[in-house]
Amino acid sequence: MSGPQDSAAPEGRESGPAVRSGEDSPAAADETAANAQAGEPSQAEGTPGAAATPPGGEESGPDAGPGTPPARRRKRKQRSFWRELPILVAVALLLAVIIKTFALQAFWIPSGSMENTLEINDRVLVNKIVYHTRPIHRGDIVVFNGDGSWDPGTIPVAGNIFQQFGSGFASMFGFGHPGDILIKRVIGIPGDHVACCDAQGRVTVNGVPLTEGSYLYPGSAPSLARFNITVPPGRLWVMGDNRYYSDDSRDHMGDPGGGTIPESAVIGRAFIIIWPPSRWRILPIPATFEQSALNGSSAASASAGGADLLSAQAEPTAQTVPLVLGFAGAIPLTWLQRRVRTRVARRRRRGPRGHPRAPEPADPPRV
Repeated sequence: MSGPQDSAAPEGRESGPAVRSGEDSPAAADETAANAQAGEPSQAEGTPGAAATPPGGEESGPDAGPGTPPARRRKRKQRSFWRELPILVAVALLLAVIIKTFALQAFWIPSGSMENTLEINDRVLVNKIVYHTRPIHRGDIVVFNGDGSWDPGTIPVAGNIFQQFGSGFASMFGFGHPGDILIKRVIGIPGDHVACCDAQGRVTVNGVPLTEGSYLYPGSAPSLARFNITVPPGRLWVMGDNRYYSDDSRDHMGDPGGGTIPESAVIGRAFIIIWPPSRWRILPIPATFEQSALNGSSAASASAGGADLLSAQAEPTAQTVPLVLGFAGAIPLTWLQRRVRTRVARRRRRGPRGHPRAPEPADPPRV
């Protein structure tokens, strides 16, 4: 056989019955019979649409051609789905771990020390990326690890990216030690002089009084305990919004750091309530922390009760959010890699310049 099959019929077809001369010699008849026995293609098989289809009518490659029966195409799609499903699940789990470890995580609020900003059983979404792009601001609601801050133990160290991924992977499946996770509002950042109270009973930062009525629990005073501290470098002064029932920096002034917590213990910023739906809302920085006077020079360092206090804990929720986000990201990625594999397979089935490859030549007929 010579030449591509889409432009020329296989050799020997001219000697077939449709193009033979009127003389039927015994030798020609024997040759025709031998060609038929050896599997020479017929006139119908010589059409361009059938040239790329192997014997049996089944097209090779991931995509069935127009000549493939519907039942066979359905079976191919089903087999393809079950082959792709493990890849989809693996990619989704990988993305879920990455999202949970480095980007977003949901936490459940089990106590009322941040009321009414955060109520019991609220679910908040915590942004873990934000503090890689900007410093911690006054007024941020932060989730942090209490181990080594107020609780006995060493201050947690995040470790390198691989250690963080390993820790996130372990916690994804219920292993590891999550620590004593707490949630509070940042009142003072490093270098701030935080004190209570002025003549009107208000908390002051760098001598500027805070107007806290927009987020404090209704009827709650800014503080019943008095304090006067300059926040050390690398640390934060944090308080709950329900000041009567919040175990915060005021109650740990005898601890190392004078009640402050290390910035390295901060996991991220709570920026939105995602559950229940009736409580959905953004958690902005209150306007009182936007006063330009707060950024003035802080005063010199100064010297350095009551109802049951709540520690404003924030418990990690089930891994629903990272899993949903993981699957949302895995679906387009799986679809994309499938498209790439399909196109590569199609190109392999085509000859140079986009022509279908010619079928392998048949063995010469036996005479």
